[in-house]
Amino acid sequence: MQLTQKHLEYWSKNLRITGSCSSIWFVVTFVMGYYARDLSFNFFGWTFAFWMAAQGSLIIYVVIIWYYARYMNSLDRAYDVHEGEDE
Repeated sequence: MQLTQKHLEYWSKNLRITGSCSSIWFVVTFVMGYYARDLSFNFFGWTFAFWMAAQGSLIIYVVIIWYYARYMNSLDRAYDVHEGEDE
């Protein structure tokens, strides 16, 4: 199957959003965890490191998933590759 310019544009945008979301995930998971001991100020009564590890990272993961799903749905519709019923 020969890829058209439209397919290449779609794939490029798909890779760009996947890379962006993965970069944010990496920073939240590893970078924030690595420097957590240095974050010693209080946030809602706990140290920020504890709050970020227990709650903040989970909230950011949910936001990443929500944004990715919403973006890909709009991208699928724009390039006419969406599944299911039309709205």
